[in-house]
Amino acid sequence: MKKIIHPAKERGHQDHGWLKANHSFSFANFFDPQKIQFGALRVLNDDHIAAGMGFGTHPHDNMEIITLPLEGDLAHKDSMGHGAIIQEGDVQVISAGTGIYHSEVNPNKDQHVALLQIWIFPNQKDVTPRYQQMSIRDLKKDNEFYQILSPNAEDAGVWIHQNSWMHFGDFSTSKTLEYTLKDPSNGVYAFQIEGKGILAGEPLHKRDAIGIMETSSFQYEAEANSRILLIEVPLNY
Repeated sequence: MKKIIHPAKERGHQDHGWLKANHSFSFANFFDPQKIQFGALRVLNDDHIAAGMGFGTHPHDNMEIITLPLEGDLAHKDSMGHGAIIQEGDVQVISAGTGIYHSEVNPNKDQHVALLQIWIFPNQKDVTPRYQQMSIRDLKKDNEFYQILSPNAEDAGVWIHQNSWMHFGDFSTSKTLEYTLKDPSNGVYAFQIEGKGILAGEPLHKRDAIGIMETSSFQYEAEANSRILLIEVPLNY
């Protein structure tokens, strides 16, 4: 097993007033040659957007874009004709493919929105752009890992054009459990959203992350009142 440790304090940080952003990988004005990507995982941004503010219309192509609101709401509009509000407990996927334009704005005037936005390189280029949004509240399992994303439209959660899976773990009590990779050739990037835990022997605090490679499984010891996101991706794609 190989490990890469990414402490929260070593992330890139940008404060634009209306946007406070933390970047796990090189993005915008943050560049670290040791943090370009983790396999097919290119971006993990931890954003806080002020009330009434947001990102104006901008383009994307050939990227799988996953948005997970952690607090508040985000209004989405795109060139495919979609307009929607995504909320805490929802997951949104855009397969940008041949190209899309979209905007993301906090529609509330009295509440910020906190979200994770994740970009994963696809395994097919120039696909027809697609949009998917769903609630993951019914998928939630307390004190267990539960799947929210996969490569398969028939599986639980949303799907993307990549041999990738995502699982949340929400723990109200302390528990030790094992994660077995769906594909042993993949790696897992684990992001401790809240609380504390120990993953593969490494302690994680809020917003710390660890990349795990060259293993088919690993153990996670969750503390009470903690939350973690596991992102399983190909290391070679």
